[in-house]
Amino acid sequence: MWLSVDPRSPKPVYQQVVEGVKEAVARGLVACGDRLPPVRELATTMTLNHNTVARAYQELERERVIEVVRGRGTFIAASGPRPDREDRVRALTAGMREMLVEAHHLQMSDDDLLALFRATVDAWRRERGLVGS
Repeated sequence: MWLSVDPRSPKPVYQQVVEGVKEAVARGLVACGDRLPPVRELATTMTLNHNTVARAYQELERERVIEVVRGRGTFIAASGPRPDREDRVRALTAGMREMLVEAHHLQMSDDDLLALFRATVDAWRRERGLVGS
């Protein structure tokens, strides 16, 4: 399965599910319109409490990553303009600042950090089959 959680991680399990679904979408493992398993089915498959999966789905729906169609199921949402884009860009910027602090304490130069970022982007693109795009 394309989704996994680490029960020993300090990160809450529901957050791992949220991030796992978002990563799967970003990596192209699931696409717009793909149906996700029902909460109880996913909970059983992953041996998680169904309330944990329900909380993750609620968060994903709030972030407009998934959409619930009553009577039909839960689907990966169509991508489009996001009303919360500015808030999410601010959060992304904060995360990048945290990386800068960590890089400083690792005594990485700006060039080393940028090279690491470029290598990570290149690896991401290769994993998604986007080499040469």
